[in-house]
Amino acid sequence: MGLELEKDEDARIQGVGFVKIHAPWNVLCREAELMKLKMPTKKVYEVKQSSGVVEKISSLVSKVLEPLHPHVEERQPKNIKRLSHTFSREKQHLQSSLQCPHLNMAVLFDQMIHFHLVLFRKYFGEKIGLYFAWLGLYTQMLIPASLVGVIVFLYGCATVDDNIPSMEICHPRNNITMCPLCDRVCSYWKLSTACGTARASHLFDNPATVFFSIFMALWAAMFMEHWKRRQMRLNYEWDLTGFEDEEVSGADHPRAEYEFQVMQKSLIPCKYVEIINLFSLYFYFQIEKLSCRDRLPAYMTNIVMMLLMIGVTFAIVFGVILYRISTKAALHMSSNPITRNHVQLTVKTTAAIINLVVILILDEVYGAVARWLTVLEVPKTDKSFEERLIFKTFILKFVNAFSPIIYIAFFRGRLVGRPGNYLYVFESYRMEECAHGGCLMELCIQLSITMLGKQLIQNNLFEIGIPKLKKLIRYIQSKQGAFQEEERQKKLRRYETDHFLEPFAGLTPEYMEMIIQFGFVTLFVASFPLAPLFALLNNIIEIRLDAKKFVTELRRPVAARAKDIGIWYNILRGVAKVAVIINAFVISFTSDFIPRMVYQYMYSPDGSMHGFVNHTLSYFNVSHFQEGKETQEPLQLGYPIEICRYKDYREPPWSTNPYEISKEFWAVLAVRLAFVIVFQNVVMLMSDIVDWLIPDIPKDISLQIHKEKILLVDLFMKEEQGKVQILESRLSTGGKENCSRSNNNNSSSMHRACSGEPKLILCSYSDHSNNW
Repeated sequence: MGLELEKDEDARIQGVGFVKIHAPWNVLCREAELMKLKMPTKKVYEVKQSSGVVEKISSLVSKVLEPLHPHVEERQPKNIKRLSHTFSREKQHLQSSLQCPHLNMAVLFDQMIHFHLVLFRKYFGEKIGLYFAWLGLYTQMLIPASLVGVIVFLYGCATVDDNIPSMEICHPRNNITMCPLCDRVCSYWKLSTACGTARASHLFDNPATVFFSIFMALWAAMFMEHWKRRQMRLNYEWDLTGFEDEEVSGADHPRAEYEFQVMQKSLIPCKYVEIINLFSLYFYFQIEKLSCRDRLPAYMTNIVMMLLMIGVTFAIVFGVILYRISTKAALHMSSNPITRNHVQLTVKTTAAIINLVVILILDEVYGAVARWLTVLEVPKTDKSFEERLIFKTFILKFVNAFSPIIYIAFFRGRLVGRPGNYLYVFESYRMEECAHGGCLMELCIQLSITMLGKQLIQNNLFEIGIPKLKKLIRYIQSKQGAFQEEERQKKLRRYETDHFLEPFAGLTPEYMEMIIQFGFVTLFVASFPLAPLFALLNNIIEIRLDAKKFVTELRRPVAARAKDIGIWYNILRGVAKVAVIINAFVISFTSDFIPRMVYQYMYSPDGSMHGFVNHTLSYFNVSHFQEGKETQEPLQLGYPIEICRYKDYREPPWSTNPYEISKEFWAVLAVRLAFVIVFQNVVMLMSDIVDWLIPDIPKDISLQIHKEKILLVDLFMKEEQGKVQILESRLSTGGKENCSRSNNNNSSSMHRACSGEPKLILCSYSDHSNNW
C-alpha cells in the first residue's frame, strides 16, 4: 500500500501502545485519484447571488442572527469560488496549492460549540456535516410549526368559556347521574364533577386542531422539499455533485465478516469442485457468495426475534392496562376523600410514567438486539449492514415508543361493552373507559410525558452523562495515584489523551432520536399542538450538546464522504405519509369533532350545540346490573337511583330493542369514515402539489453547475493550446538548428529538411491548433 509504519516507543499509558501511520505524498495522490476527490484549481470565478424573495428573506435572517454565530476567518470572498475538478496526477499543475493550517483545539471548540457547519464539515467530514445540516434545518423549520401550534392552543384557551358542551357539563343545575366507573367499589357520580376534564379537553379538542393537522401535513412536505434543495446546495458547495460513481464503487466493497463466511463456505468439501492450485482457489473465492439458502437460518431467527420483541412490547402495554384497572379500583376503596376525588389524574399520570420508564429501558435492549440480528445476517457491504440495522432498530423503537399512545388513541374505551354487559379480562378485570371529555386528554397526557421524558432523559442526560461516566471509569482504571496522574496528564500527547474518550459509534443513535421526535411532532399532532414547541426547545439544546459531545466527549471519527442522509430520508417520507392517516383517524374517532358536527347539522333543533351532551348519553336501568356487579353504595348521592347514564349511542331500556345500537351511531360512524377518506386524499393531494411545485434543485445551483462545466472545458482547451504552442516553439527551434547545420554541409539537403516532414508536422499541429 505504500504506507510507512512507526511504532511509538515512548508510550506513557500502561498496557496501551500506539503506531503512527505515515502516508507519503505519492500514496495520497494515488488514493485521491482512486477516490475521485475534487480539488480546487487555480481558476476562480464569481458566483452570482440569486435575488429571489426566499433568498432575500434568508439573507435578512442571517444578518439578524450574525451576532450569535462565531467569527470564522474567510480565506476568500463569499461570492468568489474556485473551479474544482476530479484530482489527477497528470494535471497537478492545474490544482491550487494545498495548505494545512494548524488547528488550535481551544479555538476550534469555541467555534464548534456555537455550531458552525463549515467547521464541522472540514473537521469531521461530509457525512457528519450533513447530519448537523439536517438537524439545523429541521430545527429552523420547527419555528413556524411552533408558532402555529401555540396559536391553536391559545385559541382553545380563549374559547373554552364559550364552549357549549363544557358549559352544559359544568352548569350547577346539571343533575345528570352517571353509571359507576368500576364494579362494586365505585358508586354513581354526577356529570358536573367532570367539569375540569371537559374544559381541559377543549384546549386540544377544538375546530382549530383540524386546521393544524392539515398545516402540519403540508409542513412535513415543505420540510422534505426544503431539505432536498438544501442538500443539493451543500453538494455543490462541498464539491459532491459528481459523487455517485465513487459512492457506488465504495459501497460494493465486501465486509471482512462477509469474506470470512464466504471463505468458510468455500473450504467445505464438495465432490463437484476440485481445487488444483492457488490460482484456482483464488478464482473460486471470487465467484463464491452467500446465497439465500445460506442465510435462511439467520432470516428465520430475525423474523422470530422481531415478532418476539414486538410481542414483549404489547405484553407490557397490556400489563400497564391491568395496572390502571386494578389501581383505579383500589383507590376508589380508599377512605381518604382527596384520594378518591383524584383517582383519574393519579392513575393516568403514574401509568404514563411507568410507560416512559419501560420505553427507556426497552430502547437500550432493542438497540442491542437489532445489532445482534444484523450481525447474524452477515450483510455483504457496510452500506447494506447500516441500512438493515437502521430498519430493524427503527421498527422496534417505533413500536416501543408509540404502542401505548396508539392503544389510548384507537382502542381504549371502544372495547368496553355497556352497563349490565361489560367486557372483562380474565373474568375479573373490567376494561377501562375514557373520561366523559373523551380519550383525547389522556392521549395528550401520555404523549407529553413520553415525549418530554425521552427528550430530557434519553436525548440530553444520557448523551452527555454516559460518555462522561465511561471516561471517568477509564480514568479511574488507569489511575496510579493523584500526584502521579497529574504529572502524567501533563506529559501525555494529544492522541494519548484522546484514548480516554468514548469511541464513535456512528450516527444511527443521533438520527434515530430525531426521527422518533419527528413522529411525535407529526403523527399525533391533532391531540397535542404544543409538540412542535417542545421539540424546538429540545433541539436548540440538542444541537449544542451534540456539538460538545463530538468535539470533547468522543474520539474523532474517520471522515467519511456522503452525498445525502441515506435511508433516513425514506423513513422521514414514510412517517410523514403515515402521519396524515393517523391524524385523520385521531380527529375522526378519538376526538368529538365528528359527533359535534353530526349533531349540529343533523339532530340539533336550532342548529346550535345546545343539548349535545344529553344527545351522546344513553339510559340504563340499574335493576339490569349483573348479579354481584352492582355498587356497594347505592345511596352515596343521598337518594336511590333508578336510571343512570353512560356515553354511547344505544336504545333506552323502554324501547322495543333495549340497549341495541341506535341509528345515530351508524350515522356518526358513516361520517367518520367519510371524513377519514376525504381528509386523507385531500391532504395527500395538497402535499403532492407542494412536491411538484418546488423543484429539487435550486435554479441558481443548476446554472452554476452548468457554468462550471463550460469553464472546465475552457480551462482544458487553454491547457491543450498551451501544450501545442510549447511544442510548436520547440519544433521550430529544433528545425532552425537543423537547417543551419545542414547549410554548412549541403544546401540541397537543407532545402529538403526545411520543406519536408518538420514543416508538415508544424502544419498539422498548426491546423490542429486552429481547429481547436
